[in-house]
Amino acid sequence: MSGFQNYKSIKMTITLVLPQPPGYSETFFRSKIKGLQESGHEVILVTASTDQKFEGCKHLQHPKVHKNPVIQLTRMLFVLLGLLPILSVVLKYIQLERKDGSSFKRLVEKLYINATLLKLNTDWLHFGFATMAIDRESVAKAIGAKLAVSFRGYDIGVYPLKHPECYARLWKYVDKVHVISDDLYQKALSHGLSTNTRFKKVTPAINIEQFKDEETVNLNKSKELNILTIGRLHWKKGFVDTLEALSLLKKGNVKFKYRIIGVGKDYERIAFAAHQLDLKDEVVFLGKLNHQEVKQELVKADLYLQYSIQEGFCNSVLEAQALGKLCVVSDAEGLSENILDKQTGWVVPKGQPKLLVEQIIKTSNLPDDEKLRIQNQARQRVNEKFSTEQQTEAFKNFYKI
Repeated sequence: MSGFQNYKSIKMTITLVLPQPPGYSETFFRSKIKGLQESGHEVILVTASTDQKFEGCKHLQHPKVHKNPVIQLTRMLFVLLGLLPILSVVLKYIQLERKDGSSFKRLVEKLYINATLLKLNTDWLHFGFATMAIDRESVAKAIGAKLAVSFRGYDIGVYPLKHPECYARLWKYVDKVHVISDDLYQKALSHGLSTNTRFKKVTPAINIEQFKDEETVNLNKSKELNILTIGRLHWKKGFVDTLEALSLLKKGNVKFKYRIIGVGKDYERIAFAAHQLDLKDEVVFLGKLNHQEVKQELVKADLYLQYSIQEGFCNSVLEAQALGKLCVVSDAEGLSENILDKQTGWVVPKGQPKLLVEQIIKTSNLPDDEKLRIQNQARQRVNEKFSTEQQTEAFKNFYKI
């Protein structure tokens, strides 16, 4: 494999490792792959074993782990025999793993789960989520590639809290880090990432063209407030705190409907909280909607809330701003970069429902010209800084060192 001296002129092979092929509506990875290909690079996608096929580039899969021990043993022998043609790579990988303390049993398991990656001839091995690099940290070095990882909200905001030192080996091998916000980069540093490790911030982005022709909607004090949140029904999205704030809003005799788009494991907990807080008539669970249906709900909304406890960045907030919605968010991780407080929306300290309801009331009572100023500034900033075209261009430069 050639060296890495002049990245501006070298056409590279870049391997992207994801849990599953990106869906039709997942523009982040699709636009990244397309942009790299347009720059002349070859892109390979590697995912878990799946029946889904991805047509955008070469698609490989990790070996499947079978529950039946006989089938698993047979499959393992077959896969390991398939590594014989790359024996020199395997021996280098074994040397790296033994040096890092992997037992013989664990080494055999790692050879199996990493067999697809070990066969690659690639310049970059990029894990789209940092947790996916765990137990695969030394593969890139074994095959002579550079190692990149992306840190999103869960990767660095939650997982290390449950698994201290989980990235200790990753810091040793990683060549470049992608983060989606400055806050997440600081969190990575606090968990051991060296300041000498190269990194680049590339934020999430949206297809601006899908939102250009819609009109903004001002809050109307004479009608029922239409409030919206989009997100998985999960504790980190802060729905219980949001409901507590809205219960105070109801006690203040403000009429509203709060619509929630999303599904998740915490539905019962959130629905029960709505019942306990006497909000069963105000809260509407819309479940999972397609992108066009989501857009329609956004258009109807007067106010968009994202009062998360933990949030990497949040595309829904970008979409709400692109439609000229007045947005109130928490200060969780990337949200305070997504929204500029008092310029394109409002940022409220997380976990403080009383402060949230105060801001909702202040926002609803703003003069129309002030609302319009915030709306226009939000739309303009999203158009200028968060388009998929800008994101694609940033990723074209990511692999240049």
